[in-house]
Amino acid sequence: MSNPLARDVGRTVATCAAAGVAFLAQIYPSMAGEVNTGYFGDVAIRSYDPVAYFTDGKPIKGSPEWSYRWLGARWYFASAEHRAMFASDPIKYAPQYGGHCADGVATGTITTNINPEAWRIIDGKLYLNYDPGAATSFASAPSKAAEADSKWSSIRQVLMSEK
Repeated sequence: MSNPLARDVGRTVATCAAAGVAFLAQIYPSMAGEVNTGYFGDVAIRSYDPVAYFTDGKPIKGSPEWSYRWLGARWYFASAEHRAMFASDPIKYAPQYGGHCADGVATGTITTNINPEAWRIIDGKLYLNYDPGAATSFASAPSKAAEADSKWSSIRQVLMSEK
């Protein structure tokens, strides 16, 4: 004969485990897709305007007022004009590797935290990094972009499998 108390404890543990998995899926959306949205929310690249890197030559915070949904994330822009530019050609303006640290991708790792001030445009492509040292390291070694390109497919698969 089975113990009713043990059965109730088992059900409680299973219910708590399911609730915990659901909770983690909600608070870690950055792992739900290829676009880096940080640890909370669904806003890409810490709410910075990706077009501003190209047009203004510096990182500028975007606004929810001028947002655009692409690849399962909300992208913020500093103006309606920037939003329209992005919407017409997102591949041109979106950071490489979904906005994950380019130097990290080159070494085969996923770094969720990026510093929007640690960036480079190389050959017309935007690369974001964890910190200024990583940005310098990435930019100073021309082979790093090729290394990151070759590893991105497998890293992207990991990110998408955790969706």
